[in-house]
Amino acid sequence: MSFFKVANLGINFGGVVAVDKVSFEVRRGEVYTIIGPNGAGKTTIFNLIGLIYPATSGQIFLEDKPLTGSVPHRIAQLGIARTFQNIELFEHATVLQNLLIGRHRHRAASLWQELLFTPDRDEPLRLSRRSYALRLLQYVRDEAHRFAQHYHHILRRKRQLGE
Repeated sequence: MSFFKVANLGINFGGVVAVDKVSFEVRRGEVYTIIGPNGAGKTTIFNLIGLIYPATSGQIFLEDKPLTGSVPHRIAQLGIARTFQNIELFEHATVLQNLLIGRHRHRAASLWQELLFTPDRDEPLRLSRRSYALRLLQYVRDEAHRFAQHYHHILRRKRQLGE
């Protein structure tokens, strides 16, 4: 059983074939790389996996369950996410705040609870997520409270990835 599988994935943009019959499988714990020259369709494959683009053909599976036809936020709930080539950190936020921003999808409060600042029934869970982010940051010691604008390119990429 494969952990993640793409079978015969394809997409056309107005008659132009961008991705054609791409297939691969990734086992749990395996690191898989997609390489190719500019314009080869690598980013398009990631957009297909994240359901940003609807596939013209093919199937996507996570633990043998089909994902094709689902919606992007459901894919994110399953833990499938991506980062972009350009580094987008909130420069006037701390490293810790930048890490916690990516955790917003785990919030259980409704839109109205957020807008009206009602008591957070998930406060213990929120604190445990903050604790988790701080544990991630223990590897860089006192960096949690530094502002992101003070990092050079390589450190910015690591912070974006939560490393």
